[in-house]
Amino acid sequence: MKQIEIIVSTTGQTQVQTKGFAGGECREASRFIEEALGQQIDERLTAEFHQATSPQRTQLEQGR
Repeated sequence: MKQIEIIVSTTGQTQVQTKGFAGGECREASRFIEEALGQQIDERLTAEFHQATSPQRTQLEQGR
């Protein structure tokens, strides 16, 4: 299941965490929230970020 979690500390700092997204989908899904919150201070990428979003196929053309 895909989730976006927003954590607000008592000092007003916010943290956006995504779960269940593969590859760069997390950035696309949370972009509107991050833009609304303002300047990003830090980013930590999870193992899910480094997963491919779909299988990649390479097809080579043979010379004619």
